[in-house]
Amino acid sequence: MNIEYNERRSLAERSFKGKIGTTLPRLDVPVQDMPDAEDIRTDLFLPEVSEGEVVRYMTLLSQMNFSIDTNYYPLGSCTMKYNPKVNEEMASLPGFANIHPRQPKSTVQGALELAYNLQAILAEIVGMSGCSLSTMAGAQGELAGMLMIRAYHVSRGDHKRKFVLIPDSAHGTNPASAAMCGYEVVTIPSDTAGNMDINALRTACNEETVGLMLTLPNTLGLFDTNILEICKLVHDCGGLVYGDGANMNAMLGRTKLGDLGFDVMHFNLHKTFSTPHGGGGPGSGPVCARDILVPFLPSPVISRNTDEESDSYELYEPDTSIGKTSAFHGNFGMLVRAYTYINLLGASGLLEVSENAVLNANYVLANLKDHYSLPYDRVCMHEVVFSAKMQKQQGVSALDIAKRLIDYGIHPPTMYFPLIVEEALMIEPTETESKETIDNFIQVMQAIAQEVLDDPSLLKNAPYATPNTRLDEAKAARNPDLRWHLSS
Repeated sequence: MNIEYNERRSLAERSFKGKIGTTLPRLDVPVQDMPDAEDIRTDLFLPEVSEGEVVRYMTLLSQMNFSIDTNYYPLGSCTMKYNPKVNEEMASLPGFANIHPRQPKSTVQGALELAYNLQAILAEIVGMSGCSLSTMAGAQGELAGMLMIRAYHVSRGDHKRKFVLIPDSAHGTNPASAAMCGYEVVTIPSDTAGNMDINALRTACNEETVGLMLTLPNTLGLFDTNILEICKLVHDCGGLVYGDGANMNAMLGRTKLGDLGFDVMHFNLHKTFSTPHGGGGPGSGPVCARDILVPFLPSPVISRNTDEESDSYELYEPDTSIGKTSAFHGNFGMLVRAYTYINLLGASGLLEVSENAVLNANYVLANLKDHYSLPYDRVCMHEVVFSAKMQKQQGVSALDIAKRLIDYGIHPPTMYFPLIVEEALMIEPTETESKETIDNFIQVMQAIAQEVLDDPSLLKNAPYATPNTRLDEAKAARNPDLRWHLSS
């Protein structure tokens, strides 16, 4: 007897006529007429399944996915770290989760107080004078920062500036933001140590320079040792310095961007302060600025009114604000999560975040640099960028290595970025992973390096333990098949 029962059956394959998955309550609204016949689809197949079948099917789908609660994510520059569940509990409190931005301000004073305190905390962390929480994600915060710089120059009647300086290691959103502000981009190359080429920067700075967009640490995972001179060069020619805060995981409690010479920067709360990250959002990208740019912050900003009787909190728009960047006040749930995370850790805890993130990345560097090429052999910050050049000589690409990691239960790292590193593998262990997890990752990466030498074809066909193996990713992105089809 040949019996086959596959639990990976689709809902259609589980469907049998007459099965019911739920019992609807008695109708409590007036009966409505049916739409016209030509508006009703007759070819729409709806599977008939029991509630138990639906639960098993949806649970099976969830088990096919990676998640930070079940797998390790060594994604560079993305800070995919553990999210303490207390953050979720706080964001779910009815007084936070059930309020509406159109409510009278008198009914949401607690929420406004939290936002006001968070503004002050974030500004203090980076040594800035003011903060706006309204920007919805890092890229939007970045655009807001550049709009503020443009507004500053315009307010001074300085209309001759048109060039934004951006390192070749920058995130791709940096030149996009500059272009959206109407500026031209001048690319500054990296030197052999992975810093910005200071001589090239010196040559590029002139009276037409709008400013510099710089990620610190940069996307190579390196702290630019020339940062003080870099900021001075830009300021001396009348430009301003924007800081891409995507990598603040390495800086918390250790140094402040404002003290280094940055004029405006954004945070990625959904990276640095442990709120959910991935799946397209939600994000949060607050903008912090030093005194000369505070009047241009996006609105609304939270203010505190103090009198003899009581304190109250208000929403206000700075005098020369660049205006709104979102419909209301930003992703408020993300603010609650970040505020909880920061307050639970405190100043000493935030310092431990950066210390452990940097320690873990350098631990990975030390244990893998003999197995993979290391384009910049120096102490890194929160992430390390390797190259699969050695493996490429055996016909194995960075993509092949990433696919093979899936068979070991590890999410692939960031690949092929930064663009200036051939066959790049960008790895960020984060501070929340245990030594045992990181040791396992190191052992797996070492094992894969050996597999490349022993049997390169093994990696060319990986992964083997997933429902889908090698997809045409370009075609899937450009021409997705979004409809389910019943197999014959």
